[in-house]
Amino acid sequence: MYHPTNTWVKTLIRLVRCVAPPFQSLPSEATPAEIDTHIRAGCAPLSMARPLWLVRMLTQAFPYRAWLARLTRFPLVRWIADRFVFWQDYVVYLPQDRVVKKTIQVRQRLDEPESTVLPSDIVHRLIDQASFLWLMNFCICRSASNCRDYPVDYGCLFLGEAARGINPELGRPVTREEAHEHIRRCQEAGLVHMVGRNKLDTLWLGVGPGDRLLTVCNCCPCCCLWTMLPKMDRRLAQKVNRMPGVTLRVNDRCTGCGRCLDVCFVDAVEIRDGTAHITGLCRGCGRCVDICPQGAVEMKIPSARRYDETAGRLSSLVDVR
Repeated sequence: MYHPTNTWVKTLIRLVRCVAPPFQSLPSEATPAEIDTHIRAGCAPLSMARPLWLVRMLTQAFPYRAWLARLTRFPLVRWIADRFVFWQDYVVYLPQDRVVKKTIQVRQRLDEPESTVLPSDIVHRLIDQASFLWLMNFCICRSASNCRDYPVDYGCLFLGEAARGINPELGRPVTREEAHEHIRRCQEAGLVHMVGRNKLDTLWLGVGPGDRLLTVCNCCPCCCLWTMLPKMDRRLAQKVNRMPGVTLRVNDRCTGCGRCLDVCFVDAVEIRDGTAHITGLCRGCGRCVDICPQGAVEMKIPSARRYDETAGRLSSLVDVR
């Protein structure tokens, strides 16, 4: 017999299954006692990879990300987003290697000691530690935006055991050598690495737990999902961080040409009184340093200790072994 309550309950269950955070899956040979213990701990007995139709739906919704980000300024929406989409997130943008190399060369000419460690070394270190590596066939952000300036087929790299559950039609497992080469190609293409624990990825991929999945996104300034950061509630936006120790400043060679505005994906550059100013929204990617024709934007890069701290923080949040 039809009953409206039953319909609402079924609808709610479907919604929860779509948006609830994925949990650690159990092996198919798990005993009934193990399954019961798993459920009592608040976990689902089996996590499933997301179907492709859901991925296609996400790409269709992608152009509306700025509008959705603005909704997080409402307290209730912010709480829901924090709990179900950003819970325990820590994501860090790494400066481009070529910008850091340029900074190192300047410091060496000034006889100032400087670290020769490159930001991508953090990613390569994590790759060497990972027990499982999985590479997407495409970048979902650039694919959804029909990007023509950067390679669409340079997708995210996922590290850790949770990546084994990703839908095989979206990518493939890779060796450490293939992963290292992929990161080098992304650097050569001018992409910026965003590394960390990102609950959003466990949601749309349908895998978990979150502490067994590390994401390495390779971002362009035009299509990156996180171009929505300036529109988001600032407490949520702070989940995406600048690498510790990275600072930028504009020197007196600035002519106010505005080239840095064009490449800043978080709107962290303002022109005031004919001069560029970098605001606290900066995530330290270094594109403004690379693009400035006057060499007016300077980056201070972190010491080797800061690199170790960043790698250690990421390792403490996600076990990729």
